[in-house]
Amino acid sequence: MQEYPLPSPLGEGPGVRLEGTKVQEVSQELLTKGRKLANELGVELHAVVAGTGIKGQVEDQILPYGVDKLFVFDAPELFPYTSAPHTDILVNLFKEEQPQICLMGATVIGRDLGPRVSSSLTSGLTADCTQLEIGPYDEAKTGKHFDNLLYQIRPAFGGNIVATIVNPEHRPQMATVRSGVMQKALYEGQCKKEVVYPEVTKYVSPEAFVVKVLDHHVEAAKHNLKGAPIVIAGGYGMGSKEGFDMLFDLAKVLHGEVGGSRAAVDAGFCDHDRQIGQTGVTVHPKVYIACGISGQIQHIAGMQDSGIIISVNSDPDAPINRIADYVIVGTVEEVVPKLIKYYKQNSK
Repeated sequence: MQEYPLPSPLGEGPGVRLEGTKVQEVSQELLTKGRKLANELGVELHAVVAGTGIKGQVEDQILPYGVDKLFVFDAPELFPYTSAPHTDILVNLFKEEQPQICLMGATVIGRDLGPRVSSSLTSGLTADCTQLEIGPYDEAKTGKHFDNLLYQIRPAFGGNIVATIVNPEHRPQMATVRSGVMQKALYEGQCKKEVVYPEVTKYVSPEAFVVKVLDHHVEAAKHNLKGAPIVIAGGYGMGSKEGFDMLFDLAKVLHGEVGGSRAAVDAGFCDHDRQIGQTGVTVHPKVYIACGISGQIQHIAGMQDSGIIISVNSDPDAPINRIADYVIVGTVEEVVPKLIKYYKQNSK
């Protein structure tokens, strides 16, 4: 039984103009995780990619991550992305190959494609997983025992608990993961690296191409939260949009980026594209400075792997202080200006 981490169909990335041949990072992150899961299960890792003019352009971006077999679907009608043909490709391919697991990036495309495929195959899907593991499961009602199931782990009930979801009997076990949650790494072991180029018309019905995209527009990202070595994040405790101006001043001095918690975004203190957490961006900076953030589990899921975590909070018992390396107890109004003044005086 194969495992299929799926690179998102090519052509559009998070704020980056792509020419239809660049694989998104989230796909490479999932290939890395998929290789580890495949090794644990003793199965092959397969990948699927679809687009226009991608033959000979994407293989070197995918195979080095430990892929045993790569399916490349290349046809003029496959870019820009539309739902029906891509759904047909995966549904019909999965009916042939019978994979155990399917992983997708929780991109705009993945959020559209994943539910359509899982619905067609009646397989179920867990969105926005923060961890993926292999383990056993005992079903209390029937007494059945299952080995080697995919543990699909994610915050639930508003982030109040961490849920482990399993799918004992339906296949494939499907999950989506946001960009930055997993770490990508080239695979140093041995794998087959086979590439096949299936005939698209064998998998896609003519009716699937009825919808035509008349215009396709991508705007560049305003910032680079994922790649920033220093992130200064503000929460509801910043008090106002004007309060966030202090964080932008601090970020300018430290050459970092500004992010926010969901509470701050919902309050209008900062833009949605700066939201960090389970429903926002996942970051892994060398230094993460949390200002006025209480530390709900859905926020922690998006920044807990930061190198050094510094918390600025007036509440010494705030949940985020439990994972912080350094805690500064005080109001942001008194602490942040002092940080700005200090770094301005001591920066080279």
